[in-house]
Amino acid sequence: MTVALVTGGAGFIGSAVARALAAAGHEVRIAGTSFARDPLTVASLGEFDLVVHCAGGSSVAASVADPVGDYEKTVPPFQLVLDRAKAQKARVVLLSSGAVYGLASVLPTPETAAIAPVSPYGVHKRRCEELCEQSGTACVVVRLFSVYGPGLTKQLLWDACGKARAGEPVFGGTGDEQRDWLHIDDAAALIVRAADEASLGVPVINGGRGQGVRVRDVVGQICRELGAPAPRFTGLVREGDPAQYIADITRARELGWQPRVALADGISQVVRWFREHS
Repeated sequence: MTVALVTGGAGFIGSAVARALAAAGHEVRIAGTSFARDPLTVASLGEFDLVVHCAGGSSVAASVADPVGDYEKTVPPFQLVLDRAKAQKARVVLLSSGAVYGLASVLPTPETAAIAPVSPYGVHKRRCEELCEQSGTACVVVRLFSVYGPGLTKQLLWDACGKARAGEPVFGGTGDEQRDWLHIDDAAALIVRAADEASLGVPVINGGRGQGVRVRDVVGQICRELGAPAPRFTGLVREGDPAQYIADITRARELGWQPRVALADGISQVVRWFREHS
């Protein structure tokens, strides 16, 4: 039986990955549940055959506000994980981000597109990718786009639920920004499938639905389901946020994976979870 270590395994994505790995028959261990309270150390990593690295920075806005802090919780911990994996001849799955593409000139964006991150978050994710490429270790990189789902208590959908319930659905930006929304269950399934592709060549796989959906349409559904007025937008664009992120998911589909949760259904799940837990 494969021993699979999930770093950041108590987080939103990490916990879903841990469940998916267990369902696939792996013995699952978790390390680095919270970087602030439980930092990654060699002792915390133990022995493993596969590691899925879900720890590290997770917010563009937070990285802009504190670039050094984002670097410190993203790059050095991953170097530790990578060194440990190399010593044990273990496979590595690195969760990266579509943010590494920056202002992508090709949409949907393939894995071969130019790398030009415009936020510290994207820069630090790219640095972790480079560490994989330089490591001489069997790795695979999964560049996730906008992962969402019930249980995520931050970012746009959670924020929109709170504003809609308060009857004040006002948001930054224009509302015409497009994001590629991937349900957490689909993301976890892709990550588990991608683990089999880890190699010294360090393949890269985009994780999205391959469809761009406007922010106004997403938050508009939330407002309707919570009986709120239609959303309004200030027009103020946040630093580090390109107008469009859309993944080319050809490679992911070639692995036999495909997204299964329709966006409208996934948003309704989020709204129901919000009602039950807030």
